Amino acid sequence: MKAAVLRQVNTPLTIEEVSVSKPKSHEVLIRTAACGVCHSDLHYIEGKYSGPMPMILGHESAGVVEQVGSEVTYVKPGDHVITCLSVFCGHCEYCTTGRPFSCENPEVERAEGEEARLSDANSAITQWFSLGSFAEQMLVHEHALVKIRKDMPLDRAALIGCGVTTGFGAVINTADIEVGSTVAVIGCGGVGLSCINGAAIAGAGRIIAVDIKGSKLNLAKHFGATDVV
Repeated sequence: MKAAVLRQVNTPLTIEEVSVSKPKSHEVLIRTAACGVCHSDLHYIEGKYSGPMPMILGHESAGVVEQVGSEVTYVKPGDHVITCLSVFCGHCEYCTTGRPFSCENPEVERAEGEEARLSDANSAITQWFSLGSFAEQMLVHEHALVKIRKDMPLDRAALIGCGVTTGFGAVINTADIEVGSTVAVIGCGGVGLSCINGAAIAGAGRIIAVDIKGSKLNLAKHFGATDVV
């Protein structure tokens, strides 16, 4: 397959041929349909975050299942899915006590010494956040996926995997907005708009959107803002 590979910080990604292994028992091969570009990806390119190179970035993605491992039951070929940053094993202490986002079980990755999921002629290639969506295909653990309806456009569904859940989760889980609350959201990009939408769904009485761009404030109204500044 072709993929955009980061080989060194502060250099452009290069489009290269990358070899993809076959799915192991709990792995799924996906044909990538759409992938957003998150600012976190840019941080790796600029060297603000570090990781083993070469690396395939990208995590805000959606696609169609092509193959599944022998023990995968959640999805089947042809299913539409979005990717999830918080891959989990499903049976450790964190997972069984309602905290799968804290799972650190190494079994969601391939063990050292096993054939790498992705490689070139010289070495294994790192999948950022166990995903690596800047590629034609993704080979991931089955718990890195969420199945969606086939009538949802994949280019829009891709945004759910990071920006939407970040903003929505900040409102619902962190701020714990109550019905009738007054909420101010400063910055109306992808995450900010998702905060606004989350606040509207949570039943906030007044939602104040703050931004310096009129076009974003117009969008904010569509997402549920009652006031714009």
